[in-house]
Parts: sequence; C-alpha cells; structure tokens
Amino acid sequence: MEIPAGAQQDFSKSLLLSGSWAALRIQKIPEQPQTNQDLLLSVQGIPDTFQDFNWYLGEETYGGTMLFTYIPGLLKPQRDGSAMKQRDIIGFPNGSMLLCHAQPTDSGTYQVAVTINPAWTMRAKTEVQVAEKPKELPITNLPVSAGIVAAIIIGSLAIGSLCVGSIAYLLVTRGWRAQSHRMTATEKPEVGSSHHAGKTEVLVSLPGSPHSPSLSSSKPKTPLWSPRWDLQSFAPPSPCWDSPRLSPQILSA
Repeated sequence: MEIPAGAQQDFSKSLLLSGSWAALRIQKIPEQPQTNQDLLLSVQGIPDTFQDFNWYLGEETYGGTMLFTYIPGLLKPQRDGSAMKQRDIIGFPNGSMLLCHAQPTDSGTYQVAVTINPAWTMRAKTEVQVAEKPKELPITNLPVSAGIVAAIIIGSLAIGSLCVGSIAYLLVTRGWRAQSHRMTATEKPEVGSSHHAGKTEVLVSLPGSPHSPSLSSSKPKTPLWSPRWDLQSFAPPSPCWDSPRLSPQILSA
C-alpha cells in the first residue's frame, strides 16, 4: 500500500511538531531562586540556525503573555511584549534569558518557542517559584527565662558586695596603721622626761632620811635646801634647827 506524497509530508511534519517539546530543555540557575536574586533560564538543545524565539509567562502562549521576542541579526534584537511590565529581563542569542532581581510575583510558568522555519517551531517550559527571604527576628523580641534574669541579678549583687567589702577593709587597715604611727610618736618624749626627772631627784635626796623623796616619782619636787650648800660641812642657818623635818640627830648621823 502506497502512502500519498501529501499525506507523507503531513505525517513527517506532525512528527517533528510532536517531538519539538522533547528536543528543548530549560535549566534554572539557581534551581530555587530567592527574592532579589538573579535567575538564568538557560535553553539547551536549540539548533545553530533559527529565525527567532519568543518567551511567555503563563500557561498559554499569546500576545497577552508574551515577555519579549528576540530576532537575531537586528540592531536591537529584543522587543518587549505586553507581559514584560516592570521586569528587568535580558535575552541572549542562544535562546536563554536572564531575570534580574527576581520577586515572588515573578513566579509562574515560563515557556519558550523557537521558530526554526515557518513549518517547525520548538517549545519548552519550566516552573519558577521565587521564595521570600526569611525575616530576621530582632534581638529584643527573643524570650529570656526567669532563671537567667535571676542569675544575672544575683551575680551583680555578689560582685557589688565584694567590691564594697574590699574598699571597707582597705579603709580600716589604713586607719589602724595611721593610729599606730601616732601612738608611737607620742610615747618617745615621755621616756626622755622621766630620765631627766630621775637625775634631779638624786641631787636632793639624803641617804637614811625617812622623808627622802621617792625615785619612782615622775614629777620633780622642790629641794629642801639649795644645791649650792656644802654637803660635807653642812651648816644651815639657825632658823632651820627648829624644823621638825631636820634635827641635829639626823644630821650627826
């Protein structure tokens, strides 16, 4: 059974169209983009020569979902479509596209249609999901347990008490040392005074006299006679003979 020439041509044409989805592949770099991150949709398996290619955002491919058209050989090969809006997209001669500063609103189905000739168009599509960056919690909102707060308070009080005790100890020690120094300085002159007083009493005392002044006294006493008298001849004035403290018997002895 022979196949008509027209039917054979239509069969080969439908075979190419059915296999056009399997010929192209889109690679996402990175695979899971985040907010404000650049996303590259790299087309793999595109022929060396083609007429143009179109990129779409959506499940359907028509003018309302077209992002841009790229025609090689023109001075400005990229022509933006109605779906471009405020997006920053750059097309490349190999069929790839770069989405700059991706946002969560850019998530969806991206499709590319590469026109090889009027009778052959190759297609590929991929799903893109732009993730939002996790929000960082401020430090002030982090919960603090009661045990940690109590430990901080107790530690602060202990350190404060230790500092106060150290200062008080230094002040008391310094005061005690200053007081000891003053006491030592005041005792030295008294020793000298007692020494001189002892010398004075030796000059006025008589051996064997019951009324002789005591040597242990710290205060000098007035002598009964002048030191200028001669103790060997001892001839006091006559009025003194009648004194009860000095008698001829005591003097003769």
